[in-house]
Amino acid sequence: MRHLIVLPLLLLAAAGAPAPTGATAATLPDAPDCPVLPADSVWNTPVDDLDVHPRSADWVAAIGADDPIHPDFGSGTYDGGPIGIPYDVVDADTERVPVTFTYADESDPGPYPIPPDPSIEGGPDADGDRHVLIVDRDTCTLYELFDAHPPAAGEGWTAGSGAVFDLNSNDLRPEGWTSADAAGLPILPGLVRYDEVASGVIDHAIRITAPQTDRSHIWPARHQAGAADDPSLPPMGARFRLSAAIDPADFPDQVRPIVVALQTHGAILADNGSPWFISGVPDERWANDDLRTLREIPGSAWEAVDTAPLQVAADSGAARQVGEGPDTSLRDGGRLAGPTRIDTAIAISQRQFPAGAATAYLARADVVVDAVAGGVLTDGPILLVPSCGTLPPQVAEEIARLDPARVLALGGESAVCQAVLDAARGS
Repeated sequence: MRHLIVLPLLLLAAAGAPAPTGATAATLPDAPDCPVLPADSVWNTPVDDLDVHPRSADWVAAIGADDPIHPDFGSGTYDGGPIGIPYDVVDADTERVPVTFTYADESDPGPYPIPPDPSIEGGPDADGDRHVLIVDRDTCTLYELFDAHPPAAGEGWTAGSGAVFDLNSNDLRPEGWTSADAAGLPILPGLVRYDEVASGVIDHAIRITAPQTDRSHIWPARHQAGAADDPSLPPMGARFRLSAAIDPADFPDQVRPIVVALQTHGAILADNGSPWFISGVPDERWANDDLRTLREIPGSAWEAVDTAPLQVAADSGAARQVGEGPDTSLRDGGRLAGPTRIDTAIAISQRQFPAGAATAYLARADVVVDAVAGGVLTDGPILLVPSCGTLPPQVAEEIARLDPARVLALGGESAVCQAVLDAARGS
């Protein structure tokens, strides 16, 4: 993809807007000492050189190849409230108040520094997601609430869920936990802000929604909210990138940095919602007619990318950066081997996926054509099994260690019979 992105970025530079370079950490105008997550966060890492995900065509079709990009932010009001997801900046003197949660077992208990008149998504009378986002500029802490409601009838603040993030840290939420967003991720790092566009550069991925998702999630997401067990549906955490064939110079000044960001840093699927809706902060300086030109870009201009090579650790949002290769400790010599080819495949799995994997693939051990063809797969290891009969216990143990969301056989039943596949799924 690198040779395809050169033309749009050169055109953008010629138009007066700088092209983004490597991973950087933006700050907020009212919290200049706080990064919006570390520079090496997966949110802040470009993906323009990553390979296309094997499921890209399916996921794009599921969201809507004919549906356009929709900027879900702007100036003015819609249904009586501001357009977009607002945030507030407070300091250490702001009173911390308790919040009662519907999903308390997956929420950070707080208390939360909610100002007297906080900005609520959609306005105080909204009946939508009612997100409340707050940054404490003294501690560089991000507080986010979903379905937040102020005190009423003598009760305190209530919310569906709440999450607290250290903006100087790449720590992810506990596995399986939601946040104020369905994917269990922070919302603020994925919002388009006017101050970024005015500077000419958005150097992070953008939050995006899809109508239906799979009942799975992939790094960096921690939670799923899927409609079906269907791998043709995108999972939470899926990363999408806009085609490099789109020319940013064809768009108004306010829109060009957004197009470039979607080409370089892409978008992260973080919630269920309307197709290709990208999220941003309301601001009276937005030119809504200019933002609407994004609707000229169809869903077919997206592609999903494989972010597995970026993952450093399963519980961290840190991303491997350009020039940082994987572990090369084997270069001084040695072998990844076992007494049989089945054991060798397990040794490779343990080396490549020490923290588990989204998928475990099974291939016939005595005829390795399917295993070789599957070498392009990056979301999990290929484990070798007999064509039929008993699942080797060491393979069952490795599948249990990987704890994958799915187990797939490579080839038809003549390659891996259904009994072996069923035994592996039950491991």
